Amino acid sequence: MASHEDLALRLRNAYRAGAVPPLRDGLDTGDADGAYAVQYLNTLHWQSDGRRIVGRKIGLTAATVQAQLGVDQPDFGVLFDDMHVADGGRIDMTRFVQPKAEAEVALVLARDVDAPDANRVMIEAAIDHVCAAIEIVDSRIADWKISFADTVADNGSSAAFVLSETRVPPKGLDLWSCGMVLELNDRVASLGAGAACLGHPLDAAVWLAQTLAARGDPLRAGDIVLTGALGPMVGIAPGDRVRATIGGLGTCSFVCER
Repeated sequence: MASHEDLALRLRNAYRAGAVPPLRDGLDTGDADGAYAVQYLNTLHWQSDGRRIVGRKIGLTAATVQAQLGVDQPDFGVLFDDMHVADGGRIDMTRFVQPKAEAEVALVLARDVDAPDANRVMIEAAIDHVCAAIEIVDSRIADWKISFADTVADNGSSAAFVLSETRVPPKGLDLWSCGMVLELNDRVASLGAGAACLGHPLDAAVWLAQTLAARGDPLRAGDIVLTGALGPMVGIAPGDRVRATIGGLGTCSFVCER
């Protein structure tokens, strides 16, 4: 059996050497504790290299995806400062292995949320502003043949993210029925709504806040929270133009550099 340290190194190497097979020699498909241990080892490694944590991303928020992977819970990964791409910016596609894009609601916090029994009221009170976001997800597991443990160990299949320049106060926002349109090269590629994200994006944030508080690593003021996809993810390639529009939050976009 491969150790957690072996798996963490294997995933780090995959960023430059290419995707690796599923991690079955060291993790059972549903081994959440082991998978988060691998993720944590890489988080520590990247922090030692100077990368700075700026928030968290939530994954597996859609019931259809949970059913596909045979799990009944979402997962989370770490967002680093060098993953942030400016709205309207260009992304060097050579940094990815097999990237896809998905549109999400992003929350930026004004204060800590450290209560293990955090609820939606607490989350709303902690939010500074809300943005439209695009997450560029990527898997270092070959052909996206991921289990729950694979994606958790692989930092939630995270890669990069774009936040809209428009910043909207949370009060009065309808994040449940808000519609989402993700366009690829000016054509509609994905449709969705806030309710697709664990029933409500704020409920996804509640799950994250409770989970992190229980682990002793709570959400902090200034954190960015990507709450999860509002619709199906879309494969992207060099030369593509990607734009997301979310009702009440506006748009954000990026270009895939050749």
